Parts: sequence; C-alpha cells; structure tokens
Amino acid sequence: MTVISWLILGLLAGAIAKFLLPGRDPGGLIGTTLIGIAGAFIGGWISARWMDHPISKDFYDGATWAAAIGGSLVLLVAYRLLFGNSRD
Repeated sequence: MTVISWLILGLLAGAIAKFLLPGRDPGGLIGTTLIGIAGAFIGGWISARWMDHPISKDFYDGATWAAAIGGSLVLLVAYRLLFGNSRD
C-alpha cells in the first residue's frame, strides 16, 4: 500500500474508532483524524512486528483494517486519559 492509502485507511479507522468510542474528544475532529492516521501506522507496525502478520499490499485486507482500527482505539483511549479534562 502507498502512503496515501495508509492515510485514507487512517482517516477511516479514526472515524470507526470514534464511532465505537463516542463522546467528547479533547482534540475534536482534527485530533481524532490524526489519532486515526497514527493508529493505522502503529497498528500495522505492531501487526507486522510482533504478530507475524506482514502488511498486505491489498487495501481490503481484513487483518490490516483490524490492526488499524485497533491501533486507533488504543491511541484514542490513551489520548482521552491524558487530555480528557482539558476542555472542561
């Protein structure tokens, strides 16, 4: 996959993570989008490094999507824990 497809995957993974964890985010839409992109990269790296599942060249690989969404969820939870009260 190219960098542009990882960015698109990250945008979609961030939106899915936001859907799965509704509520107010300290960063709003832009912060959630950036978390989704970073989560896609981190999830893909963890999948390739420790789970012995190489990154697929196919955009529609289910394991790649699961890794991207999982990475986004982890980053979104961590972000809320660290900066959750900054909007109050």
